[in-house]
Parts: sequence; structure tokens; C-alpha cells
Amino acid sequence: MNGTVEPVRWGIVSLAGINDRVLPELEGSDAIELVAVASRSEQAARRYAEEREFARAHGSYEALLNDPDVEAVYLPLPNSMHVEWAIRALEAGKHVLCEKPFGRRAAEVERAFDAADGAGRILMEAFMYRHHPQTRRAAELVAEGAIGELRVLRSHFGFTLGEGENIRLRPEHDGGALMDVGCYCVSGTRLFAGDPETVIGTQILGPSGVDVRFAATLAFDGAVLGHFDCGFDVPDNSLLEAVGSDGTLSIPTPFLVGAPGIDLVRGGATERIEVTPAPAYRLQFENMSAAIRGVAEPLLGRDESLGQARTIEALYSSADRGGEAVAVVDPR
Repeated sequence: MNGTVEPVRWGIVSLAGINDRVLPELEGSDAIELVAVASRSEQAARRYAEEREFARAHGSYEALLNDPDVEAVYLPLPNSMHVEWAIRALEAGKHVLCEKPFGRRAAEVERAFDAADGAGRILMEAFMYRHHPQTRRAAELVAEGAIGELRVLRSHFGFTLGEGENIRLRPEHDGGALMDVGCYCVSGTRLFAGDPETVIGTQILGPSGVDVRFAATLAFDGAVLGHFDCGFDVPDNSLLEAVGSDGTLSIPTPFLVGAPGIDLVRGGATERIEVTPAPAYRLQFENMSAAIRGVAEPLLGRDESLGQARTIEALYSSADRGGEAVAVVDPR
């Protein structure tokens, strides 16, 4: 987008910590105008709006959805609230960018996209790394045959959560390692191989009842296998690898993209493919804004989010059954 296209007027629903990573990247974009923020505390919303220069503060999420000047909303709410508030926002006439993971139950995610279709609004899941040039270049390399025929996908993503109360550990808010960081591994694996046919999941539960570690094997059409692990009680780590018949493509920082770059290993030699740093959150909002203005397509839509939800749902089902293989079924 450029200055000839009117910027989209955005509202932010909640004062979630992720805003501190998102908002700085949006400054200076001619596609985005941040006009309102909402909290369940009017005092907190006002203080937040003053500090971050929002034009308006709302003391409830409903009030922001009723703000006629807000065209689109970003929902960085707890996982269990995503579908409900996405639907409420869509029914209020707003476009919706919902923070990942959209949901762990495919039927609920589909209900939200049905609401988007009924309202004539755009709904997109916020996997910001998918908008980064590193991700696009990696997908191009695999599609072009840089590693030969795709055989195996490997990934991991984890960190040490630490002690004390944390929403990621609360089962009533759909917490857990698979939902928080494993969903990136699912997304990265599906980026290269599509939707899996069957999955096997194994989990270690913490005291609150959510998974603090999760490992999985995914089987895809064409004899491609995927493996990933994620956790809240491991050192900081992330990696995404695509292994082919002729080589391996490795992305050391695939999801948070702190230091972009791709390693391509073929014939015993490693080629470093440099990628220019880019503001992934900003690119995500600009893609959504361009789609709202009708000058682009949203990068991630219904099929992507439903594929994610079906896979996550099947993984939890497998883990609950002691690691039994579970089919990932598309009802179509």
C-alpha cells in the first residue's frame, strides 16, 4: 500500500503483553492508523492510550466494537476467547486479525469463518512469521527443488516459562505448549507439506493439567514425514528443517525471526542464504489492511486456519489416547 490508499483504522482489543512487540513495528506505516484500544478497566485503557498515543480508550471490549470509527480489530486475547470475540467483532461489522492459535477445535474455527463470510468481512489468523521474506524464500527454495524431493520435516520451539502464574498454564484458557509454541511447528511443517493425513502426539502434563512438553510425528501424502517437539521447561530453542533427497534446508530462527538467514546443505557444502531483516508484524498488518482495501489477498485464510485447527485437535486426541495414530479429517 502507499499514500494513495486510505489507511485502515485499527482498534486493539486488550492490553496484552504481545502488544509491546507489535505496536512499535506499526509506527510510520501509511497503511495503518491506530485509533482505539480497549481494556476491561477504563482507567487502564486511558493510561495505555495516553502512553502509546491512541486517539481513544474504551473501558470494555464491547465499547470498542461499537466504535464506528474502527474498521478492523486485532485480538491478542487468551486462546479460549479467540473464537467468541472474533465472531462478536465480525457481527459488529469489523474485520478481524486474531492472534495465533485461532483455536484447538476445528468446528469452532469454521464457525468464525462462516461468520466472516456472513458479515462480508475479512478474518485472518496472525502467524506473523508467515509474512516475513525468510519464510517466503524458504518455501520457494523447496518448491524449486533446491533439496530435491521432500522427505522429512523437523522442527522444535521451546523456552523456559519459569515459576509463578502464567496464562499459558491455565487449562480454562486453552493453554499448553502445543497451543503456544507448538502451533508454529505445525504451521511451519504444513507450509512445506500441506495437511497431514495422520498424526501421533505425546505430551507431558504439568501440575495445572496442560501440556508443558509435546512431541509429534505427522505423516503426509507422498511419504513425507514430519517431526516436532515444543516445551515450556526447556532452554530457548527453535529450528525448522526440510530434508530432501539431495540436501537439507535449515532455518535457525524460523518463527521469531530474530536473525534471518537460511542454510542450504548439499553435497557436504553449506551455502548461507542471507535474508534482509523485515518487520514481520508490520507486514502482517499491512497485508490485512491491503486486503481490506481490496488491493491484495489475505495471506492466510479459512483453509489455512482450519488445517491448523484440525491438526492441533488431532494431536491432542492422539496424546489423550496414549499416542494412538489419529486421522486428520477434512469433512469436505
